[in-house]
Amino acid sequence: MRRTSLAVLLALLLGALLLASAPAASADEPDDPVRLVIATAGLGWEDIDPETTPHLQCLADRSGAGAMNTTSTTVVSTKRQGLETLHSGYRGLAEEAPRTSGIPTPAADQWEQLGVEVNALELDEPRDPDAATDTAYTEIADALDAGDLVQVTAPSLPGADGPARKQALTSLDTVVGAVLDELGGCDASDLPRTLLVSVAATDPEHPEAVEQPGAVASRTVGLQVALDTAFPGQALTSGATKQTGVVVLTDVLPTILASHGASADGLIPGQPFRGTDHADPQQLALDRSQAAAQVDAATVPALGSWFVLGVIGIVVLLVPALVRRPRLAAVGRALAAIAPLPLAVGLFASLVPWWRAESPTLALTGVIWAGCAVLSVLVLAGPWRHHRLGPVGVSAALVALLILGESATGSRFQLSSPLGAQPISGGRFYGLSNHLFGMVLAASLVALLCLFAVVRTPRTRTVWTVVVGSLVAIVCVAPSMGADFGSMLATIPTFGLLALLVSGIRPRPWHVLALGAGGAVAVLGVSFLDWLRPAEDRTHLGRFIDELLSGELVSVVVRKLSQNIGMITGYPALAVLMGVAVLASVAILMPGRLRWRRLAALDAEHPASYPVRVALVAGGWVGYAVNDTGPVLIAAMLGIWLCHLPALLPTPQEADEIEESERRDRTSA
Repeated sequence: MRRTSLAVLLALLLGALLLASAPAASADEPDDPVRLVIATAGLGWEDIDPETTPHLQCLADRSGAGAMNTTSTTVVSTKRQGLETLHSGYRGLAEEAPRTSGIPTPAADQWEQLGVEVNALELDEPRDPDAATDTAYTEIADALDAGDLVQVTAPSLPGADGPARKQALTSLDTVVGAVLDELGGCDASDLPRTLLVSVAATDPEHPEAVEQPGAVASRTVGLQVALDTAFPGQALTSGATKQTGVVVLTDVLPTILASHGASADGLIPGQPFRGTDHADPQQLALDRSQAAAQVDAATVPALGSWFVLGVIGIVVLLVPALVRRPRLAAVGRALAAIAPLPLAVGLFASLVPWWRAESPTLALTGVIWAGCAVLSVLVLAGPWRHHRLGPVGVSAALVALLILGESATGSRFQLSSPLGAQPISGGRFYGLSNHLFGMVLAASLVALLCLFAVVRTPRTRTVWTVVVGSLVAIVCVAPSMGADFGSMLATIPTFGLLALLVSGIRPRPWHVLALGAGGAVAVLGVSFLDWLRPAEDRTHLGRFIDELLSGELVSVVVRKLSQNIGMITGYPALAVLMGVAVLASVAILMPGRLRWRRLAALDAEHPASYPVRVALVAGGWVGYAVNDTGPVLIAAMLGIWLCHLPALLPTPQEADEIEESERRDRTSA
């Protein structure tokens, strides 16, 4: 029976295959080909205003609107990088990109696939009002009349606010207005399909001075403006972001190619623009931009102010003189139990438009505290409060369920929320990022440890492990939910190993190999079904099959490993944290040798706690190895357990009683 129940962990994962095979709704593609592309830099949604930029506002009113990520292979992206991306479909300059980036070198101009003549014009200055005609502008109309595709490089905006930026914004608006007037005006019914995209947030005089490589893109620059006249009154989205009102610069080339019925030469990361109905798409794009620009600065005060309570609780629980006081120990245990709640509450902060407040940081802090206060009542006031492990178990379960629930419902809330997907950095826009998976894995194991204190039969513990592991795995890997490739490779071995340990079966090497193979087979099966969907509906899973079929598997693995290593070597604080994680992983598995009396007493009181910690260490480092940002996964797991483990430990008095009881049992035996 025990072996049979273990097999259920793999059998239940077939549900993920069914979820993956569900067809996605496909939006109707516009019939008109893109004929005019206006490219600028530094243009954000806060710049567009009916009074100061009437021509840009007019174009926005008759277009689909989106906030666009323009990250590159360097820490700060520049206009020259963005212009190459328009033609190559890859981030940044191919000649300067790291070899592990997967960007083909030299860069290929994919516009050659269009089958039409391409005219590139650079308009640095507004049209001369005294001239009867302006050759640069008349060339645009002539080229469009001939059926050509026209790219207009318009003036850029400087980064710093001030008179120079206002003047540049006026020049940009005038240039755009002159281009549209040459075509009959912004309101012309026969205006050709036009894209206006701000391809970078910066256009420095010496771009090479700021184009420094780095593992993480700068989040000091904002989202940029993207407009497409094919989707009037709609919010732009794409298969790359799956988020309403947010697109990526790499989506522009697929949009142009698809509109002309052309295909890219090789794999490119972007997906064509699509339109989504929204009551106010421009306000949505502005909200996305403002929230993304302000969330980093507001996150530390908002979350940190609540974490202070947890720190106080942990100090009380770890200082012998304090924890020996029963009432103080109870307060410390309560504070430590509720400490991780902001990690889950923060994902839903966008339910309240805190970024519109006069003080966004204070508003976000209020949202976090309000949500955590409600959950704290649930954690501390239920009947489980009478058991030492009860509040911790409920708190951990809430953290895991809220994060999984947010992903299961389509990642609608985490964009620009604390610890959620950040559209400025552009790593991931939906599903479970590695740090979120680390939180889910750690919190799920804490919840199981606490549950095992009251569920004591091996069979029941095994069933609960299988149920929880299956839930985590299905949400993590389903393309409509977590869409996370690496999480499945860690989830099945983690919960499978725990199921073996709590069932009483001694793990053998073939067990470990079977669990690893099961994870690989499951994720490849889901990825294949995702790959069968239309290209614009695929997630990271389906695109992995594309890379596999194109012979890029080795480069993908090398790229992910190099990013893992680059995060440690590029950020000393993260390297120190990883060192601490290694020491902690060893220490929690040998409490007797290190004379951690209270942890050893926990194992004596609840023997299932040790198998849970074994699964935690194994799963954490497997997750680190198979993910491209493994260090943040380890950091997330370490944070959860740092809060909850002290609250699980017996007090010194209780540890003494447990040790005395063990001695009596050994003597009587």
